[in-house]
Amino acid sequence: MDKQLKQFKFKHFKWRLGDRYDGWRVRNVDTVFQVIPFFLRTRMDAQNFYSDRITINHLEEFVQEHKAEIPQLTIMHILIAALVRLFSQRPNLNRFVVWNKIFARNHFNLSIAVKRSLTDDGEETLIKPYFNMEDTLQDVVCRISEEIERNIKMGQKNGSDVVAKTLGFLPSFLLRTAVLSLFWLDKIGLMPRTIFRVSPWHSSVFLTNIGSIGVESIYHHLYEFGTCSMFVALGRKTTRNLTDKEGNIFKEKSLLLRFVLDERVCDGFYYASSMRAFNKILANPECLLSPPEQVVIDEGVKRKKVK
Repeated sequence: MDKQLKQFKFKHFKWRLGDRYDGWRVRNVDTVFQVIPFFLRTRMDAQNFYSDRITINHLEEFVQEHKAEIPQLTIMHILIAALVRLFSQRPNLNRFVVWNKIFARNHFNLSIAVKRSLTDDGEETLIKPYFNMEDTLQDVVCRISEEIERNIKMGQKNGSDVVAKTLGFLPSFLLRTAVLSLFWLDKIGLMPRTIFRVSPWHSSVFLTNIGSIGVESIYHHLYEFGTCSMFVALGRKTTRNLTDKEGNIFKEKSLLLRFVLDERVCDGFYYASSMRAFNKILANPECLLSPPEQVVIDEGVKRKKVK
C-alpha cells in the first residue's frame, strides 16, 4: 500500500468481499440508487451542473487577519479547507461509481492543476494532496505547500508527468491496448497501484483555478477514466457595484464557482443541502481554524466493530 494513502486512509470501516483497495462497496442504499448506475452507465450520462457566486470581501479580510499565523494563506486555501470540512460532514459526496456499483472512497484527496509558469507555453502539472477529515485550515495550507514545493520547480517531473511521458512513447496500437487494459483493470479493482498513485482522475475532487490566468470559470466535464465524482472550477475575482436596502452603493468582490457532479452517488436534495452547508462554511471561515466537532461516517458502509 502506498505510504501516503495508508497514512490518510479512513479507519472506520470493515473490509468485505467486493470492496476495492481505494473504496468500500456501498450496500445500504435505496433500490433506486442500486438501479440508476445500470441506466446511467457513464459519468457523461450522469453529469449535473451547478454554479454559485460567492462573496469574498470577508474572506480577504480573514486572510489579512491571519497572515501572521498562516503566512502562505490565500482564498484558494480557504476554499480547499472548506471542501475538506464539507466532505467530513457530507460523506456521500465522497462516493464514486465503477462498473455500475457505488463505492465509498476510503480516503480524501484533491487533484489540483498547477502551471509551473504563467505563460502560454508554460508547463502544467498536477498535484494530488491527501487530507484527514479532521484537518484545520493550517493543516491544509501545510499539506498543499509541501506538495507544491515538490512539484512546482521547472524541469522537475512528478509521477503523473513520468507516466504520461512513458505512455506517449508507445506507438498508437500499443497505447490503445494499454489504455483499454487500464480501463478494464480499474473496473474490476485490479489496476496497478503505481498508476492509482499518480492518476489525477482517481480523486475525491478535481479542482482547477481558472481565475489564476484571468479567465472566468467554466463547466469542466467529468472523466470516464478514474473515480472522480466532482469537478470544481474557480473563476477570476470580479468586482461589482451593488446597492443595499437603503439605496447606498457598495463594491462587492466575488468569485464564480462551477461544479460538475455525478448524480448517481447521491440524490439532488443531498447535493442541494451540501451546497448550502458549503456556503455556510465560507460565510464563517473562523470555523476552519479548529477541527470539526465530529466526522460523519457514510451510513452505506458496514462499520468496523468497536471493541
